Amino acid sequence: MRGRPPFPPARFAGGNPGRWGLGRFLKEAWAKEPVVTVSFAIGTMALLLPPLSPYSKYAGMMNRVTPYNYPVPVRDDGHMPDVPSHPQDPEGPSLQWLKNL
Repeated sequence: MRGRPPFPPARFAGGNPGRWGLGRFLKEAWAKEPVVTVSFAIGTMALLLPPLSPYSKYAGMMNRVTPYNYPVPVRDDGHMPDVPSHPQDPEGPSLQWLKNL
């Protein structure tokens, strides 16, 4: 019994079965269905990578300062203080930080 372990590694309940289980699953999935395995890998990367991208940071910053409602040109009769006099009048936060990039 010197050369063999006292129990087979596949049936061993102790230790870290998650590591061997994931590796074995990936190996078998790749052997049986490589197209499905690649599609799941691409889908996983599509979900995980965008939040880590610096483009997401700047896109979020621009979305926060861009107003949802853009001014519509209307004829001001003097009784509408909340309507800008011109559609291109600056309102809201400045986008100077974007110009400085």
